[in-house]
Amino acid sequence: MTAGIRIFVSVALAAATLWSFGTPAFAASDGVVHHRTVRIQGVDLFYREAGERSAPMVVLLHGFPSSSHMYRNLLPRLAARYHVIAPDYPGFGESAMPDRAGFQYTFAHFAALTDALLGQLGAQKYALYVMDYGAPVGYRLALLHPERVTALIVQNGNAYEEGLREFWNPIKAYWKSGAIADRDVLRGGTTLEATRSQYLTGVHDATRVDPAAWQHDQTHLDRPGNVEIQLDLFYDYRTNVALYPQFQDFFRTRQPPTLIVWGINDEIFPAPGARAYLKDLPRAELHLLDTGHFALEDKGEEIAGLMLDFLGRKLPRAN
Repeated sequence: MTAGIRIFVSVALAAATLWSFGTPAFAASDGVVHHRTVRIQGVDLFYREAGERSAPMVVLLHGFPSSSHMYRNLLPRLAARYHVIAPDYPGFGESAMPDRAGFQYTFAHFAALTDALLGQLGAQKYALYVMDYGAPVGYRLALLHPERVTALIVQNGNAYEEGLREFWNPIKAYWKSGAIADRDVLRGGTTLEATRSQYLTGVHDATRVDPAAWQHDQTHLDRPGNVEIQLDLFYDYRTNVALYPQFQDFFRTRQPPTLIVWGINDEIFPAPGARAYLKDLPRAELHLLDTGHFALEDKGEEIAGLMLDFLGRKLPRAN
């Protein structure tokens, strides 16, 4: 094993980790989550907020087809020590869904709106938790403001070609052709069956995954016009791949403290995409968890413990 690289295949985490550094990860008086909406550049953006505003900030960026709802259990566990923000992108969750005829559903636009939201909240420094779509949104923020990123927590969020395998072949075909026929092939990825599969594939005990999670996502996908928005984003994802060299240069030059918690059984972003980070971030802490894409659903307590330990070592303590 290369010196300086710490790799862990995690099965369980001692509960004591959740109570490290002398402060409980969750206390009744600390875990209140607020649900807010603010107008940013003419768009109503919803976000969840928890913790004291004077504490170090952690920004949680969600994936497809979810929303900040995926962080509903993590937020109160971080709130005792951190100021936590979890926004919904336009067209997702409780944020507005502008007509695509007059609104650009692109990752660049999502990053710009998220940046404006954080600016309105007075964010000067923040750790980023990036998952799935959250990775290109978060890494675009990092390119805009590299000095603001205090740490990265990467959960099944890709930045390397090694992480784009067989699952991506139909999407790559659409990138190459832009054809309606190739676009229509991808409609199956927005169905209830596909959403449920994202939550359960790679999970050994499905009883630990709340069915309300994928039903919540599907309710938003089933809104009139939303599938076309999602297909637009599938096509725009190619612009993220074009930025991979810049993302990787950010990792190499800035060396942000990085925790990688990755569902090793994920078919969308398989484990080679996790290991690839170590090429540019050799001091990253990599934990391969025995679960799938939405690792928080059945490994939430373990991930919360790993985060509290990591952030407690890498970020300034809360007041």
